[in-house]
Amino acid sequence: MHDPIPTTTLINGRSVPVLGQGTWRMGDERSRAADEVRSLQAGLDLGMTLIDTAEMYGNGASEAIVGQAVKGRRDEAFIVSKVLPSNASRDGTEAACERSLKHLGIDHIDLYLLHWRGGYPLAETVAAFEALKRAGKIGAWGVSNFDVDDMEELLAVPDGRHVAANQVLYNLSRRGIEYDLLPWCQSRGVAVMAYSPLDEGRLLRNADLVHIAKAHQATPAQIALAFLKTQPGVISIPKTASPARAGENRDAMDIHLTGENLAALDAAFPPPKRKRSLEMI
Repeated sequence: MHDPIPTTTLINGRSVPVLGQGTWRMGDERSRAADEVRSLQAGLDLGMTLIDTAEMYGNGASEAIVGQAVKGRRDEAFIVSKVLPSNASRDGTEAACERSLKHLGIDHIDLYLLHWRGGYPLAETVAAFEALKRAGKIGAWGVSNFDVDDMEELLAVPDGRHVAANQVLYNLSRRGIEYDLLPWCQSRGVAVMAYSPLDEGRLLRNADLVHIAKAHQATPAQIALAFLKTQPGVISIPKTASPARAGENRDAMDIHLTGENLAALDAAFPPPKRKRSLEMI
């Protein structure tokens, strides 16, 4: 019997699971599409109802995979997508959203993010996000790959305080945001979405993590996800095209790390003691 997946509440009042599903590189190979759809559906069955995608991923092919996975069960899913900064003008954002909705085969996106900072003024992009909200095309909006100074600038523009989430690179081996960005977001109710929570698989080969995992009769991936579960307001979005691996990810939510476990992880993966530049992949 599973423990329920913990949830976090966005500023618009919507509760979402702290373990979702990523889709980066899904849709890149047609031969893998059926497995990718099945994996996302298995995740939905297990309560990992937040699915993250972006217009950039396969030029819409990833969004199409998500659309197939949620067909007939849209109400179960919380769908996140992203607009490219090159499209993030007032009109360009709205047009990009319409394209994403078409790829996804849905009438609204639950959370729509600016993928990273570009040349268009933040005020212009935010105005487009707010217009999309009023039109019912999106439920909330946020950003991705924003550091503290970017977030401060965002809050200074009209309606910037409505930002619901910031998606950034965060995992045991890349803990720089814990020094400033993570507490900044936590204190303001901005959810942090952790992409590449397994560091693109590199964490799975870490000897220290393997040792800690064995003590829990768990996998290194499960310990890495269980660690992120201990951080308030953090949502992990691991990507897998395997239904079995989706089940393993779900099982990570049943692991409860002790203070001793967390101390061992800190020793193996020291938290930051100074400001670090925001890392990106």
